[in-house]
Amino acid sequence: MQYALPLHSPAAVPVAGTDELFPVHRIYCVGRNYAEHAKEMGGTGREAPFFFMKPADAVLPVASGGVGEMPYPPMTRDLQHEIELVVAIGKDGQNICAADAMQHVWGYAIGLDMTRRDLQGEAKKLGRPWCTGKGFDHSAPIAPIHRFTETGPINGGAIALTVNGTPRQEGDIAQLIWSVAETIEHLSKYYALQSGDLIFTGTPAGVGAVAVGDLLVGTIDRLGELRVRIV
Repeated sequence: MQYALPLHSPAAVPVAGTDELFPVHRIYCVGRNYAEHAKEMGGTGREAPFFFMKPADAVLPVASGGVGEMPYPPMTRDLQHEIELVVAIGKDGQNICAADAMQHVWGYAIGLDMTRRDLQGEAKKLGRPWCTGKGFDHSAPIAPIHRFTETGPINGGAIALTVNGTPRQEGDIAQLIWSVAETIEHLSKYYALQSGDLIFTGTPAGVGAVAVGDLLVGTIDRLGELRVRIV
């Protein structure tokens, strides 16, 4: 079989401590999964989880010890950061129960769900999809993925983000409203999860705007750091 056009290079993320790449199939994101962030975005309580997606090639891989460069995207005046624990799926499955969810986790990484907040807000007002606010080019910076066999389950630990050295977001993975296992259970009711899928699990409170020249440094216990400069 011949393709009518040249194939694009597949989206992939480095695997920590190796020269391997983790091929990205789909990117799922969980909305409002920390109580304080839910409140700052207008939500209340332990609402049922909801999901949105980014294109696989929205990933902006950043090598260990490196600084990724994220171009400030067009059509926005309010680009905002959201630091998140990312779960990499390594085993296919659907209707997965929470008790079995960890069997499907291949590893973890630090990620940023970058958001054109003004476009997202306008879409919400009009009852339209969020795609332009969430799913744009380079909107998912991500550090190398650490294998589950090395980290074990990550159910707690500090998660934080600074901008130009100033703290912006601080929290603990234990504060997730829906745990990683519960998130996988819910998500797999709607989609057949496949190896190569990434799940951005939600962000703590403190989201805010960034500008060209800003240096974002995200950290999660046991996963090191993610450094991204807006250019």
